Amino acid sequence: MRKLVVFNFLTLNGYFEGPGGDLSWHRHGEEESKFASESVGQGGVLLFGRITYEHMAAFWPTPMAMQQMPAVAEGMNKAEKIVFSRTLRTADWKNTNIISGDLIKEVTKLKKTPGKDMCLLGSGSILTQLADAGLIDEYQFMIDPVALGSGTPAFKGLKKNLDLQLVSTRKFSSGVLLLNYQPL
Repeated sequence: MRKLVVFNFLTLNGYFEGPGGDLSWHRHGEEESKFASESVGQGGVLLFGRITYEHMAAFWPTPMAMQQMPAVAEGMNKAEKIVFSRTLRTADWKNTNIISGDLIKEVTKLKKTPGKDMCLLGSGSILTQLADAGLIDEYQFMIDPVALGSGTPAFKGLKKNLDLQLVSTRKFSSGVLLLNYQPL
């Protein structure tokens, strides 16, 4: 059975994005870029909601991405990608498939089929739905040492408690922490 991992940047007060989708608060230095390129280089399937997909597709295939973070850009562009959307009709980013069916049923089916592990990036409302359904095997949160006055909480609308066990940590020289959790 495939594993489903969530990877998300968070502020100290639990926001995954600031007002208007702002991510400029995230510290993504050389050490974090190396971690990202190693992670994306493992060859898993990347999962997105439409909004996160559109942000990613607008950046990673560009010359700017290749100049700023070539290894990460290469991995992101080569990776198999799935975007869950009921409104998106075409996906121009290389290696992307759109799934418009019921999210929970589709992810349950994907997890049962042979294939590469999957990683959900960002995608707040999808994260919450999959967490409520108990479909996430591991949560990876990169916590930035910053607090915002407002933003979108990572688990906005969560319907039940999510009990997790810390399985590993990593501290980056920038002060960013990577916390890995598994459901109890």
